[in-house]
Amino acid sequence: MSRHLAAKKGEIAERVLLPGDPLRAKFVAEHFLDEAYCYNEVRGMYGYTGTYKGMPVSVQGTGMGNPSMSIYATELIVDYEVKKLVRIGTCGAMQKELKLRDIILAQSVSSDSNMTEKIFHGCNYAPTADFSLLMAAYQQAQSKEVNVFVGNIYNSDEFYRETMDRLHKFMDFGVLAVEMESTALYTLAAKYGVQALSMLTVGSQLLTQEHLTHQESEQSFHDMVEIALNTVLGN
Repeated sequence: MSRHLAAKKGEIAERVLLPGDPLRAKFVAEHFLDEAYCYNEVRGMYGYTGTYKGMPVSVQGTGMGNPSMSIYATELIVDYEVKKLVRIGTCGAMQKELKLRDIILAQSVSSDSNMTEKIFHGCNYAPTADFSLLMAAYQQAQSKEVNVFVGNIYNSDEFYRETMDRLHKFMDFGVLAVEMESTALYTLAAKYGVQALSMLTVGSQLLTQEHLTHQESEQSFHDMVEIALNTVLGN
């Protein structure tokens, strides 16, 4: 066991999907994994292990924001020796060509978080995805004929903002979307020498103020989970 996960050694697979919402971890386990069992309910942050196409896969909720992601990613890597971590989440699109339900693969992450500043003593660090996971996910998305975009995303510690000035600046520089967890995931993966990727479904379009309904979001999430599962199996 670790401080925040109740699993015993060997109960978490080397391949883990990471939804922010713990109920989505439950959804993935119930709808995609065979012989799934729950290994964690601590703080309501559900974690499950099962098999997909005969291979062991786990899915673990992480909560919202870099601090929460940091806790679960660190413990999964350090205490349970996880080697492949794929975030499956939602984001707000920041470019006009992005539509609701499109999928974004985060090649790199810009951020207002001071996490990397603390680690690198005030210097800038550019957290990036594992290329083999990124390429595999792109190929999987193309095979399913879904709209997929690859590029830089913005990771923010703010959800509700006083102004949109900062977002508009990132938009001007071609940043695709905003979310809240990828800086921590990519930085910790680099620190510990493991593979990581953030795969995001566009749940809202910031330029048009469109949002997916719950039912629409669930359908899009289904496509993303299939791509993520096939990605972690193929690398």
